[in-house]
Amino acid sequence: MIAIIDYDIGNVAAVANMLQRLGLPCKVTARADEVEQAERIILPGNGAFDACMQNLRASGLIPVLEQQVLQRCVPLLGICVGAQMLGHGSEEGQEPGLGWIDMWVKRFPALPGLRIPHMGWNRVQPIQPTNLLTKDMTAEARFYFVHSYYMAPQDSANILLQANYGIDFAAGVVRDNIAGVQFHPEKSHRFGKQLLAAFVGGDRSCKRV
Repeated sequence: MIAIIDYDIGNVAAVANMLQRLGLPCKVTARADEVEQAERIILPGNGAFDACMQNLRASGLIPVLEQQVLQRCVPLLGICVGAQMLGHGSEEGQEPGLGWIDMWVKRFPALPGLRIPHMGWNRVQPIQPTNLLTKDMTAEARFYFVHSYYMAPQDSANILLQANYGIDFAAGVVRDNIAGVQFHPEKSHRFGKQLLAAFVGGDRSCKRV
């Protein structure tokens, strides 16, 4: 079962609908016992970084997520702000992130002709083309983005996908069984379906002890 974490951030239904169209068993949940039974976990995110982190802490689910993801190596996929929350924090606010990936979240620079937020379709480039999430991704793959802040991993080994919007930025990050994408696969039609299917069918390897 795929657990979609519900902590009052608004876009969980769209993720569930996409998984259901793929015929994949999923459950939108705010219950720790259901998260404990999950074989895959999706952490969506929508809106401001601080509000998302505050809601996640208030949900009481962080301990069970840490148990599942960091100790039991259950694969997790963060989406949009859910991906940003995997890092240490964001220039958008003051709240600390989960700190599962060594990265910070930065605001796009003010460049001539660059509208912020970055909104719409954009192509991505796999930086780790042999990763299970990207190995079948074609050169025409494009995804739907809505964001004013971008992920900036400290170690390039954590960059899974790259896109360009005035600057090159990490459109996807990865560390062992933890991955995050800045775009919305649930709004990205066949390319989003392909990525979600790859996440569900991927390896659950984990190097942690």
